[in-house]
Amino acid sequence: MSRTPYRIAVAPSGFKESLTAREAAEAIAEGLRRVAPDADLDLIPLVDGGEGTAEALAAATGGRLVPRVAIGPLGSPVPTHFALLGDGTAVVEMAAVAGLALVPPDRRDPCATTTYGVGELIRAALDSGVKRILVGCGDSGTSDGGAGALQALGVRLLDADGVELPSGGGALRRLARIDPAGLDPRIRTTEILVACNPYNVLCGRQGVARVFGPQKGATPAQVEDLSAALEHWASHLAAALPASVDLRAAPGTGASGGLGAGLAAIGARLLPRFDVLLDHIDLDARLARADLVITAEGALDDQTVRGKIPAEVAHRARAAEVPVLALAGTLGHGVRAITAAGVDAYGSIVPAPVPLPEALDRAGEFLADAAERALRMVLVGTRLAA
Repeated sequence: MSRTPYRIAVAPSGFKESLTAREAAEAIAEGLRRVAPDADLDLIPLVDGGEGTAEALAAATGGRLVPRVAIGPLGSPVPTHFALLGDGTAVVEMAAVAGLALVPPDRRDPCATTTYGVGELIRAALDSGVKRILVGCGDSGTSDGGAGALQALGVRLLDADGVELPSGGGALRRLARIDPAGLDPRIRTTEILVACNPYNVLCGRQGVARVFGPQKGATPAQVEDLSAALEHWASHLAAALPASVDLRAAPGTGASGGLGAGLAAIGARLLPRFDVLLDHIDLDARLARADLVITAEGALDDQTVRGKIPAEVAHRARAAEVPVLALAGTLGHGVRAITAAGVDAYGSIVPAPVPLPEALDRAGEFLADAAERALRMVLVGTRLAA
């Protein structure tokens, strides 16, 4: 660090099922102030399109949340929302209506869950008169290829008898015909941007069913069924709604259980999420002003470098030659790969083995304590190097 007061950029993700990005940033700040009460802290809670995206972007732009009720991932109505930003853009956060957090652990079945509510929120945003909709993908509890969302927007999905398919990715194997005649005509005159992880693709060996299906409750047999169903879905989509990208393998088509592919088929543009989401917060300039950057996420592992927030922060901080410390609830397989992405040091916030429910409940406390320990070590290292 160059001088006192220290300038520290605090740029964490949220901790799933535990802390929002804002709460994580505040917990880190609490720990840092125990060591350096006069530090110049710049809190930059970051979202990746998943939980909290609509609220965070509304707050950053002087916008507002619009409450709604829509069909949740299990087919029942849930309270939800979309955002209207200060520039007139609407933000539909798929996790707010079809997220994994809305599916109790004992009911997780990605063959049955639906994105229907996402389509309802898009329609609600259209009703508000906007001409630009940003759909945030992340933290999904679905694997239906966006079929539910398209049904909510007026597309009919029919079996061999001409009967509308039920909800869920598992039913897509019975798809015989797609009838797009009823698609809401406003879709064609509205710019729809999908903020997604470009590493996620719909089909193939790295397709979304195989990579993320087990996390959503799929058994090995269901993974294979879903994979086949999504292959079938992609071929019918491409025939009925020709898209400008390869719906099977283009970057982002697998986002949120294939929602990316479904929306691309009706003209949405799939964009790397950070290219879209970080425009609102001037992240590069804020990192460049810091002496140290601290980022955090629930888990650091070999997936972190594949489009997760700590890797994105580290990449941008490295360009500004600012050191990066990453904190996490757990350190998983392949975690050392994050050093190549620009993370200079990393560690777990959990001081000793504890049951998972306790770790989730005490994450704020653990994160504050870990930030305090980390800054004390940074100061010791600075003095030894002086």
